Amino acid sequence: MATLYTAHQPDAQGFIHYDDEEQGTWQILIERQLAALAGKACDEYMAGLERLALHPDRIPQLAEINAVLQPATGWSVVAVPALISFDRFFSLLANRQFPVATFIRRRDELDYLQEPDIFHELFGHCAMLTNPAFAHFTHVYGQLGLKASKEERVFLARLYWFTVEFGLVQGTQAGESAGLRIYGGGILSSIGETGYALSGQPKLQPFDLVEVLRTPYRIDIMQPIYFVLPSLDALYQLAEQDIMAGVSEARRLGLHPPRFAPAASKQAS
Repeated sequence: MATLYTAHQPDAQGFIHYDDEEQGTWQILIERQLAALAGKACDEYMAGLERLALHPDRIPQLAEINAVLQPATGWSVVAVPALISFDRFFSLLANRQFPVATFIRRRDELDYLQEPDIFHELFGHCAMLTNPAFAHFTHVYGQLGLKASKEERVFLARLYWFTVEFGLVQGTQAGESAGLRIYGGGILSSIGETGYALSGQPKLQPFDLVEVLRTPYRIDIMQPIYFVLPSLDALYQLAEQDIMAGVSEARRLGLHPPRFAPAASKQAS
Protein backbone atom coordinates (compact mmCIF):
# COMPACT_ATOMS: atom_id res chain seq x y z
CA MET A 1 0.00 0.00 0.00
CA ALA A 2 1.43 3.38 -1.03
CA THR A 3 1.23 6.38 1.28
CA LEU A 4 1.05 10.11 0.66
CA TYR A 5 2.48 10.82 4.11
CA THR A 6 6.07 11.28 5.22
CA ALA A 7 7.08 10.79 8.84
CA HIS A 8 8.86 13.68 10.59
CA GLN A 9 12.51 13.15 11.50
CA PRO A 10 13.82 14.16 14.93
CA ASP A 11 16.38 16.93 15.19
CA ALA A 12 19.85 16.56 16.70
CA GLN A 13 18.34 16.64 20.20
CA GLY A 14 15.77 13.98 19.31
CA PHE A 15 12.90 16.51 19.21
CA ILE A 16 10.23 16.16 16.53
CA HIS A 17 8.76 19.42 15.31
CA TYR A 18 5.11 19.78 14.26
CA ASP A 19 3.59 22.92 12.77
CA ASP A 20 0.55 24.75 14.11
CA GLU A 21 -1.89 23.02 11.77
CA GLU A 22 -0.64 19.61 12.82
CA GLN A 23 -0.93 20.54 16.49
CA GLY A 24 -4.46 21.80 15.81
CA THR A 25 -5.36 18.52 14.10
CA TRP A 26 -4.17 16.62 17.17
CA GLN A 27 -6.35 18.81 19.39
CA ILE A 28 -9.44 18.26 17.24
CA LEU A 29 -8.90 14.50 17.22
CA ILE A 30 -8.19 14.04 20.91
CA GLU A 31 -10.96 16.29 22.20
CA ARG A 32 -13.72 14.78 20.09
CA GLN A 33 -12.50 11.22 20.71
CA LEU A 34 -12.39 11.67 24.48
CA ALA A 35 -15.99 12.85 24.37
CA ALA A 36 -17.02 9.94 22.15
CA LEU A 37 -15.37 7.33 24.40
CA ALA A 38 -17.14 8.33 27.62
CA GLY A 39 -18.62 5.15 29.12
CA LYS A 40 -17.40 3.02 26.19
CA ALA A 41 -13.68 2.45 26.72
CA CYS A 42 -12.55 -0.22 29.18
CA ASP A 43 -11.30 0.85 32.60
CA GLU A 44 -7.78 -0.39 31.82
CA TYR A 45 -7.57 1.95 28.83
CA MET A 46 -8.85 4.93 30.78
CA ALA A 47 -6.35 4.24 33.57
CA GLY A 48 -3.54 4.06 31.02
CA LEU A 49 -4.68 7.25 29.37
CA GLU A 50 -4.57 9.01 32.73
CA ARG A 51 -1.02 7.78 33.26
CA LEU A 52 0.07 9.03 29.83
CA ALA A 53 -1.42 12.48 30.57
CA LEU A 54 -1.62 13.42 26.89
CA HIS A 55 -1.90 17.16 26.32
CA PRO A 56 -4.81 18.11 24.06
CA ASP A 57 -3.00 21.12 22.62
CA ARG A 58 0.26 19.47 21.49
CA ILE A 59 1.52 16.22 20.05
CA PRO A 60 3.69 14.51 22.68
CA GLN A 61 7.31 13.65 22.14
CA LEU A 62 8.03 9.92 22.14
CA ALA A 63 10.36 10.26 25.13
CA GLU A 64 7.38 11.44 27.19
CA ILE A 65 5.47 8.27 26.29
CA ASN A 66 8.48 6.09 27.09
CA ALA A 67 8.82 7.67 30.51
CA VAL A 68 5.43 6.13 31.32
CA LEU A 69 5.56 2.83 29.40
CA GLN A 70 9.01 1.62 30.42
CA PRO A 71 8.44 1.56 34.19
CA ALA A 72 4.91 0.23 33.71
CA THR A 73 5.51 -2.77 31.42
CA GLY A 74 9.01 -2.48 29.93
CA TRP A 75 7.69 -1.24 26.59
CA SER A 76 8.78 1.79 24.59
CA VAL A 77 7.74 3.48 21.36
CA VAL A 78 10.09 4.04 18.42
CA ALA A 79 9.76 6.38 15.45
CA VAL A 80 9.27 4.65 12.09
CA PRO A 81 8.42 5.73 8.53
CA ALA A 82 4.79 5.83 7.44
CA LEU A 83 4.98 2.19 6.33
CA ILE A 84 7.29 -0.60 7.52
CA SER A 85 7.79 -4.23 6.52
CA PHE A 86 6.21 -7.14 8.40
CA ASP A 87 9.70 -8.30 9.42
CA ARG A 88 10.40 -4.91 10.98
CA PHE A 89 6.98 -4.79 12.64
CA PHE A 90 7.29 -8.21 14.28
CA SER A 91 10.92 -7.57 15.26
CA LEU A 92 9.93 -4.40 17.10
CA LEU A 93 7.07 -6.04 18.97
CA ALA A 94 9.29 -8.99 19.88
CA ASN A 95 11.62 -6.47 21.55
CA ARG A 96 8.79 -4.66 23.36
CA GLN A 97 9.01 -1.69 21.02
CA PHE A 98 5.87 -0.26 19.50
CA PRO A 99 6.24 1.42 16.09
CA VAL A 100 4.93 4.97 15.76
CA ALA A 101 4.84 6.75 12.42
CA THR A 102 5.60 10.37 13.27
CA PHE A 103 3.08 12.09 11.02
CA ILE A 104 -0.50 13.16 11.61
CA ARG A 105 -3.38 12.97 9.16
CA ARG A 106 -4.58 15.89 7.06
CA ARG A 107 -7.77 17.73 8.00
CA ASP A 108 -9.62 16.19 5.03
CA GLU A 109 -8.91 12.73 6.47
CA LEU A 110 -9.88 13.36 10.08
CA ASP A 111 -12.48 10.58 10.15
CA TYR A 112 -10.62 7.81 8.35
CA LEU A 113 -7.05 7.04 7.39
CA GLN A 114 -5.83 3.67 6.12
CA GLU A 115 -2.25 4.00 7.34
CA PRO A 116 -1.72 4.42 11.09
CA ASP A 117 -0.66 7.94 12.12
CA ILE A 118 0.70 9.21 15.41
CA PHE A 119 -2.77 9.85 16.80
CA HIS A 120 -3.86 6.28 16.15
CA GLU A 121 -0.68 4.84 17.64
CA LEU A 122 -0.38 7.02 20.73
CA PHE A 123 -4.03 7.63 21.61
CA GLY A 124 -5.32 4.28 20.33
CA HIS A 125 -2.64 1.86 21.52
CA CYS A 126 -0.19 3.26 24.05
CA ALA A 127 -2.61 3.56 26.95
CA MET A 128 -3.30 -0.19 26.65
CA LEU A 129 0.44 -0.92 26.67
CA THR A 130 0.50 0.19 30.31
CA ASN A 131 -1.63 -2.90 31.08
CA PRO A 132 0.48 -6.01 31.87
CA ALA A 133 -1.88 -8.51 30.21
CA PHE A 134 -2.17 -6.52 27.00
CA ALA A 135 1.57 -5.79 26.96
CA HIS A 136 2.45 -9.46 27.47
CA PHE A 137 0.13 -10.61 24.71
CA THR A 138 1.55 -8.05 22.26
CA HIS A 139 5.11 -9.10 23.10
CA VAL A 140 4.37 -12.80 22.57
CA TYR A 141 2.53 -11.97 19.36
CA GLY A 142 5.64 -10.24 18.03
CA GLN A 143 7.82 -13.22 18.92
CA LEU A 144 5.46 -15.60 17.13
CA GLY A 145 5.20 -13.39 14.06
CA LEU A 146 8.96 -13.04 13.78
CA LYS A 147 9.32 -16.82 13.48
CA ALA A 148 6.20 -17.48 11.39
CA SER A 149 6.11 -18.26 7.70
CA LYS A 150 4.53 -15.90 5.20
CA GLU A 151 1.41 -18.09 5.12
CA GLU A 152 1.19 -18.25 8.92
CA ARG A 153 1.53 -14.48 9.18
CA VAL A 154 -1.65 -14.04 7.15
CA PHE A 155 -3.55 -15.91 9.87
CA LEU A 156 -1.73 -14.10 12.66
CA ALA A 157 -2.78 -10.79 11.10
CA ARG A 158 -6.40 -11.71 11.84
CA LEU A 159 -5.56 -12.32 15.48
CA TYR A 160 -4.00 -8.86 15.78
CA TRP A 161 -6.92 -7.28 13.92
CA PHE A 162 -9.62 -8.74 16.15
CA THR A 163 -7.75 -8.08 19.42
CA VAL A 164 -5.21 -5.24 19.43
CA GLU A 165 -7.02 -3.26 16.73
CA PHE A 166 -10.72 -4.14 17.03
CA GLY A 167 -11.19 -5.99 20.29
CA LEU A 168 -14.10 -5.70 22.72
CA VAL A 169 -14.19 -6.89 26.31
CA GLN A 170 -16.81 -7.45 28.98
CA GLY A 171 -16.30 -4.58 31.37
CA THR A 172 -16.57 -4.84 35.14
CA GLN A 173 -17.26 -2.29 37.82
CA ALA A 174 -16.89 -3.13 41.50
CA GLY A 175 -16.98 -6.81 40.63
CA GLU A 176 -20.17 -6.51 38.60
CA SER A 177 -20.66 -6.65 34.85
CA ALA A 178 -20.62 -3.17 33.31
CA GLY A 179 -21.43 -4.27 29.76
CA LEU A 180 -19.31 -4.21 26.65
CA ARG A 181 -16.23 -2.01 26.57
CA ILE A 182 -13.63 -1.17 23.91
CA TYR A 183 -9.94 -2.02 24.15
CA GLY A 184 -8.91 -2.21 20.47
CA GLY A 185 -6.94 0.80 19.22
CA GLY A 186 -8.63 0.80 15.83
CA ILE A 187 -11.92 1.57 17.57
CA LEU A 188 -10.54 3.80 20.31
CA SER A 189 -8.97 6.16 17.76
CA SER A 190 -11.89 6.20 15.28
CA ILE A 191 -14.88 8.47 15.76
CA GLY A 192 -17.05 6.38 13.44
CA GLU A 193 -16.06 2.97 14.77
CA THR A 194 -16.49 4.12 18.39
CA GLY A 195 -20.16 4.88 17.78
CA TYR A 196 -20.74 1.84 15.62
CA ALA A 197 -19.02 -0.89 17.67
CA LEU A 198 -21.47 -0.76 20.60
CA SER A 199 -24.53 0.23 18.55
CA GLY A 200 -26.02 -3.26 18.27
CA GLN A 201 -25.52 -3.32 14.50
CA PRO A 202 -22.43 -5.56 14.20
CA LYS A 203 -22.40 -9.23 15.17
CA LEU A 204 -20.74 -9.92 18.52
CA GLN A 205 -19.16 -13.28 19.15
CA PRO A 206 -17.36 -14.71 22.20
CA PHE A 207 -13.63 -14.84 21.59
CA ASP A 208 -12.42 -18.17 20.22
CA LEU A 209 -8.89 -18.38 18.84
CA VAL A 210 -9.57 -20.65 15.86
CA GLU A 211 -12.74 -18.77 14.94
CA VAL A 212 -10.81 -15.49 14.96
CA LEU A 213 -8.07 -16.95 12.78
CA ARG A 214 -10.67 -18.17 10.26
CA THR A 215 -12.55 -14.85 9.98
CA PRO A 216 -11.77 -12.57 7.00
CA TYR A 217 -11.76 -8.81 7.40
CA ARG A 218 -11.49 -5.66 5.34
CA ILE A 219 -9.60 -2.60 6.53
CA ASP A 220 -11.74 -0.01 4.74
CA ILE A 221 -15.21 -0.71 6.17
CA MET A 222 -16.94 -0.75 9.53
CA GLN A 223 -16.35 -4.19 10.98
CA PRO A 224 -19.33 -6.55 10.55
CA ILE A 225 -18.15 -8.71 13.46
CA TYR A 226 -16.29 -8.18 16.73
CA PHE A 227 -14.95 -10.81 19.11
CA VAL A 228 -15.52 -10.24 22.82
CA LEU A 229 -13.09 -11.25 25.57
CA PRO A 230 -14.49 -12.14 29.01
CA SER A 231 -11.77 -9.96 30.56
CA LEU A 232 -8.40 -8.51 29.66
CA ASP A 233 -6.76 -11.23 31.72
CA ALA A 234 -7.89 -13.58 28.94
CA LEU A 235 -5.26 -11.93 26.73
CA TYR A 236 -2.54 -13.05 29.12
CA GLN A 237 -3.96 -16.56 29.14
CA LEU A 238 -4.15 -16.52 25.35
CA ALA A 239 -0.48 -15.60 25.13
CA GLU A 240 0.35 -18.68 27.23
CA GLN A 241 -1.54 -20.99 24.87
CA ASP A 242 -0.11 -22.66 21.76
CA ILE A 243 -1.30 -20.00 19.33
CA MET A 244 0.55 -21.57 16.41
CA ALA A 245 -1.36 -24.82 16.94
CA GLY A 246 -4.48 -22.71 16.48
CA VAL A 247 -3.02 -21.34 13.26
CA SER A 248 -2.44 -24.88 12.00
CA GLU A 249 -6.02 -25.84 12.85
CA ALA A 250 -7.41 -22.74 11.16
CA ARG A 251 -5.40 -23.48 8.02
CA ARG A 252 -6.75 -27.02 8.00
CA LEU A 253 -10.37 -25.89 8.40
CA GLY A 254 -10.15 -22.93 6.01
CA LEU A 255 -11.71 -19.48 6.15
CA HIS A 256 -15.29 -18.64 6.90
CA PRO A 257 -17.25 -16.89 4.13
CA PRO A 258 -16.73 -13.12 4.42
CA ARG A 259 -19.50 -11.01 5.94
CA PHE A 260 -18.85 -8.17 3.51
CA ALA A 261 -18.83 -7.44 -0.20
CA PRO A 262 -15.55 -7.71 -2.09
CA ALA A 263 -13.46 -4.57 -2.25
CA ALA A 264 -13.83 -2.53 -5.41
CA SER A 265 -10.12 -2.91 -6.19
CA LYS A 266 -8.37 -6.09 -7.16
CA GLN A 267 -6.81 -6.40 -3.71
CA ALA A 268 -8.11 -9.41 -1.78
CA SER A 269 -9.08 -9.14 1.87
